[in-house]
Amino acid sequence: MPASSRRRSRYPSDTTIAEWALIEPLLPVPVCQTMTGGHPEKWPRRDIVDAIRYIVDNGAKWRALPADFPPWETCYGFFWRWNRAGIVAYIRDQLRRRIRTGKGRCPNPVTLIVDSQSVKGSSTVGSKTRGYDAGKKINGRKRHIAVDTLGLPVMITVTPASTTDRDAARELLWRLRLTQPQITQVWADSAYADQLVTWADDRLWITLRTVSRPRGARGFVGLPRRWKVERTIGWVMNARRNVRDYERLPQHSEAHLNWALITVMTRRLTRKGPTAGWTRKEPPASPQ
Repeated sequence: MPASSRRRSRYPSDTTIAEWALIEPLLPVPVCQTMTGGHPEKWPRRDIVDAIRYIVDNGAKWRALPADFPPWETCYGFFWRWNRAGIVAYIRDQLRRRIRTGKGRCPNPVTLIVDSQSVKGSSTVGSKTRGYDAGKKINGRKRHIAVDTLGLPVMITVTPASTTDRDAARELLWRLRLTQPQITQVWADSAYADQLVTWADDRLWITLRTVSRPRGARGFVGLPRRWKVERTIGWVMNARRNVRDYERLPQHSEAHLNWALITVMTRRLTRKGPTAGWTRKEPPASPQ
């Protein structure tokens, strides 16, 4: 495998040296270095990751990948194989753990916030994996996102837009119980109320709490705890590939969402200078 990238960084989505130092150890060992053996990889992995991030950030077609990247078939092949093998979710989880421990938090969150977002589906989205959300009047798919109290992603699933939040939450909470057994509490909006609260408590031993909008409120209202998952959805929408769903497979939609949030986390971990205003702690008062 080539030791370094052959191309010159020229796009805003390209990884920096510090970002690549975070991602490279989390990628699987090349096949040529395993016991079974295989052909050495022709293209540097950093170029592959930069190509995936370019597609996610700019919303381009795979076949329209700029010529200074490896061939689009190669980049798409790595994108597909890494997602199918769970590598993308593994990178996401390890970066989340690193941010949490850096802030003095427990590596594994015990409280989550969940929400959903319906987006229009392109003509490439098949009828079997799309639906109509009557409430939002959107024909496409629905994203169900669970984040920790810092707004960092824990689990993402994509369903047809016709799937109700309660039905999708049953599968989401069940998977969370299997993969994150330490979770004890989940915050959500009123769409997750009623029987789902009892089911989560009886079957999964998870306390599901809902936060409702104030009566008479109009437009967007920042609600306690829920605003963190809304902010995460805003981070996802900054990547143009996620503004609309173009993927034939829901699993690939989940991969694009994860890669967008991986970029957010690597940049946060390698950011220099003062932190953002909403994370800065007030300095202690000077003695009089």
